[in-house]
Amino acid sequence: MSPLRTLTRPVHASRDLVLLIARVGLGVVFIAHGWQKFRTNGLDGTAAAFEQMGVPAPTLSAYYAAAVELIGGAALVLGVLTTVAGVLLALDMAGAFLFVHMSNGVFVADGGWELVVVLGLFSLALAVVGAGRFSVDNTLTRSTAGRATVSA
Repeated sequence: MSPLRTLTRPVHASRDLVLLIARVGLGVVFIAHGWQKFRTNGLDGTAAAFEQMGVPAPTLSAYYAAAVELIGGAALVLGVLTTVAGVLLALDMAGAFLFVHMSNGVFVADGGWELVVVLGLFSLALAVVGAGRFSVDNTLTRSTAGRATVSA
């Protein structure tokens, strides 16, 4: 084993541990918000709130936001389909930014955009960087990497 490889191994392990912690934390936040839309407010209540806030297609938007936040959050926790979940969650937060929070300034206490921007950018970063070694994505990729390919 090369000395360089030995030196970088702890860095990779730390990186993967940080990605795991970050994914789980972000995923739990999204699960909570998705669950709130499904159970606490209900989809009809969420759609009514979206309509009052001027969100286009409020019923469709409520279903999309609730499903993406709940399922996408769970996907982040597990590290499965991380790229897809990250992009869909970033789009969800882009919609929240554009249609609800942008005009309220920065601070979340004033209904501002700081939280949705952080959640959206963090989701996008995970979509680009990936889930790391401690994930279902890694397990699936590793288990299929050695399979032979057949060309036509």
